[in-house]
Amino acid sequence: MRKAFITGITGQDGSYLAELLLSKDYLVHGLVHRPDALASSHIRHLVSDPKILNQRLFLHNGSFEDATHLRRVIAKAQPQEFYHLAGQSSPRLSLELPEATVDSIGMGTLRMLEIVRDLAEPPRFLYASSSEVFGSPPHSPQDELTPLNPTTPYGAAKAFSQHSARIYRIAYQLKTCSAILYNHESPRRSTNFVTMKIARAVARIKKGLQKELVLGSLTGRRDWGWAPDYVEGMWMMLQAPTVDDFVLATGELHSVEEFTRIAFSHLNLNWRDHVKQDPGLLVTVEPIAPCGNAGKAKRVLGWKTTVSFEELVVRMVESEVRSLEN
Repeated sequence: MRKAFITGITGQDGSYLAELLLSKDYLVHGLVHRPDALASSHIRHLVSDPKILNQRLFLHNGSFEDATHLRRVIAKAQPQEFYHLAGQSSPRLSLELPEATVDSIGMGTLRMLEIVRDLAEPPRFLYASSSEVFGSPPHSPQDELTPLNPTTPYGAAKAFSQHSARIYRIAYQLKTCSAILYNHESPRRSTNFVTMKIARAVARIKKGLQKELVLGSLTGRRDWGWAPDYVEGMWMMLQAPTVDDFVLATGELHSVEEFTRIAFSHLNLNWRDHVKQDPGLLVTVEPIAPCGNAGKAKRVLGWKTTVSFEELVVRMVESEVRSLEN
């Protein structure tokens, strides 16, 4: 049985990845920052299954900033595949907390790479990068050769980590790579993201638990995809004969207004009756609409997206409706 190690296993991507790897008969090791929150996390169904926990899924308490502890844990686990997904995940928050963001993302990744480099049998290593590394790109759509030009501390830290993974691949011949991920959503998205904020508000308004939804810009556009598709792409990247960087994206742009309209209309509501705009929620630095070209991933890996934008919105809204009924 192959062994994999996941940082950020309780997050959206980490939980889907854990499920995917377990379905493929992996032994999965995961780093857990807050063990007291497992009962309400995205992997609670795995943790509560005695046939999985400590049989096929092994969780290790700790922080990915603690290199000494991590070195011991990873050396003991001896994974063949390593997925580094953990780190501060908000471009907006990074403008308020730049030092914490850069340390969490940039130095955190560097520590991981150093640990991997020292192992007798280094695993294949994937870093979850972001379209934020492109910031204000010179052309659209962006691909693996587009110059990195971040506009936030978050994007800059992601770019540093992405460069680091490439450097270790070249300088130390490690099998390291970066998945350049465009926005990917699911019912497991945090409410820190506008997509889940909208989906949750629509369900609550329909149930009479909320009257209005306050948003910033409605014109902002993003390349939104279905998260499990992107997790599948990350796994495919580490199965390829030659480990390399890949953009994972839909190649389609949609606005916040479109997302809002579809979400409300799905529950037979008129979004204009409930949505208010707050200038205070506008992002200080709004990057050019990121749109990705996943041609390389489709050609080399055979990767593809399986869920349309409209279906993605509907799934998120329906999930929130069901959660209110339980």
